[in-house]
Formats: sequence, structure tokens, C-alpha cells
Amino acid sequence: MADGIQKKNIDTSPDETRTFEHGELKTATVGDFKVAQVSLEPGWKWSENIKPIAGTDSCQLLHNGVMLSGRMKVVMDDGSEMEIGPGDTYIIPPGHDAWVVSDEPVSGIEFSREAVEEFAKE
Repeated sequence: MADGIQKKNIDTSPDETRTFEHGELKTATVGDFKVAQVSLEPGWKWSENIKPIAGTDSCQLLHNGVMLSGRMKVVMDDGSEMEIGPGDTYIIPPGHDAWVVSDEPVSGIEFSREAVEEFAKE
């Protein structure tokens, strides 16, 4: 890891951009820190758009981050559920489905290393 102050612009120079039906994920690594910016359009649903890529019955990744815009519903395998909206910080354990419930796109920042490294990756 380099010494001193560092930065990387995830909008203009992401390390990787993953596109999938109704969405996009951009990643950036600065030193040991990994982050992703996720954009999901109305109509996006994990079980329809990511399940074929992941090959699991539900999302098995840990997610933690902050929602910047839009609204998403998350339903855990055990039936518990919550809705996430602008300004909400969240932790979503493995074993869930999720979908956009707003008429506007969802935009969020993910800090989970495994989500950054593995989400929507073929």
C-alpha cells in the first residue's frame, strides 16, 4: 500500500464496470479499501436479473452500504423483510432477494468487500 493521501474517482475511472439487465456496478480500490457504486433501474429484481449469474437460489453475499436514491425491498430467506430508501445505511446478511420498488432508479454505495468483488460477476 502506498503511503500518504490517495483517491480514485469511481465515476470517471472505475477499476471495473459490470453491466447486467436493469443495472450496473462500478468498483474502485484505493489501498486496501474497496467500494462499489450500484445503479439499479425500476424493474430490477435479484431473483430475475442476478440469480442466473450467481447460480444460487438467493443472494449469498453480505451487503453493507448506504442508499443514495430510490427504494428497494429486501426479503430474507426466513421471511423477514425491510425497505431501504435514501439516506438509509444498511447491513443485509446472505440469504435474500431484493428488488427496486420505486419509480426512480436506485443508487447506492456498497462497502462489503465480497459484494464489491463478487456481485454480478460471471
